[in-house]
Amino acid sequence: MGNIRRSRGYSFEHTLVQRLNNGEWNARRLGGSSTGLPDIIAVNNIDAILLSIEAKSGTGDILYVPQDQIRRSILIRNMFSFYTTRHFILAFKFMRKKRFQRNGGITYEHRKLIEYYKVADMFDAMNDIPCVKCTYEGKTFAIHGKKSVKLNLPDYKMPFQRSASTLQAKPSHSSPSPSSKKKLFTSKGIFSTKFSHIDTGV
Repeated sequence: MGNIRRSRGYSFEHTLVQRLNNGEWNARRLGGSSTGLPDIIAVNNIDAILLSIEAKSGTGDILYVPQDQIRRSILIRNMFSFYTTRHFILAFKFMRKKRFQRNGGITYEHRKLIEYYKVADMFDAMNDIPCVKCTYEGKTFAIHGKKSVKLNLPDYKMPFQRSASTLQAKPSHSSPSPSSKKKLFTSKGIFSTKFSHIDTGV
């Protein structure tokens, strides 16, 4: 089972790198846990943007990102001060096949494949970094021991998502106007880095 999980994780990371390596963007898979580095680093050297990415995929309804992986990704993100825009991104992929354990056996059923990309820069201001849980519905939680606290991590529109939406909105011979540029963050409002200001959940 461990080999299957590693293979699934590698496949998602490899696919992300391929999708990111387009136009002004360059991305590399760094090896993740085995190297003490983020799963992926992506840069846009024209607009001075850097993304430090942790990628998780699975067949269940919940995916987790451990504390040490969050810490290392933020550390690497902060090293590259040349880039004026730097983000730590959590990438989640819920596979089309959902895994169940029934009557002592493993079964699968089909469902919609869903991907979420969350901005997790808020953890940079925390001394005690939590484990992060993401559900199939896209809800995120911070976990400290047995305590689960609801987070409102904003969604991030990846470069390949912005390119796809531009192609759908405009004919190929048209150039998008400056006013048509979309915001990177799709959630509203300002969130606090202190748990006392975050809605509690389960």
